[in-house]
Amino acid sequence: MKKLQIQLKSVVKSLVALSKQVEKMSKQMEKVKPAETAPAKKKAVKKAVAKKTAVKKKIVKKVKAKKTAAKKKPAKKIKANKAPAKKTKPSKQATVLGNVLGVINRSKKGATIATITAKTGLGSKQLSNALYKLSKKGVIVAKQRGVYLKK
Repeated sequence: MKKLQIQLKSVVKSLVALSKQVEKMSKQMEKVKPAETAPAKKKAVKKAVAKKTAVKKKIVKKVKAKKTAAKKKPAKKIKANKAPAKKTKPSKQATVLGNVLGVINRSKKGATIATITAKTGLGSKQLSNALYKLSKKGVIVAKQRGVYLKK
């Protein structure tokens, strides 16, 4: 307990000494003329403004450079005397739906799930999804359960 009291007294003494130093410094600052401090502030303000304008100039240069680069790109030429390309039917699609549809189209009496699986090598989930999509599009019809025909 005594040690704490001794420590507190030493802290109080140091605080008092610090407060006296602060007061002295504040008095010295008051004595200094305001005119001496004002130019320093103006210089700092001028430096800040100069930095901002320099940054703005850099940004403007970058934007101008981008605009000129965009202008330099050649425009796409349009060929006037060519007829538009005709849309052709896709020949034998290499997609899952195309493979399943090809197997069904080749069968006369309808293709069963077993034959489609054997010829395409698809799993049950993939085959089920393909048959569902093709039937929703209206390309195939279920003759009976597990047998599909082209429409």
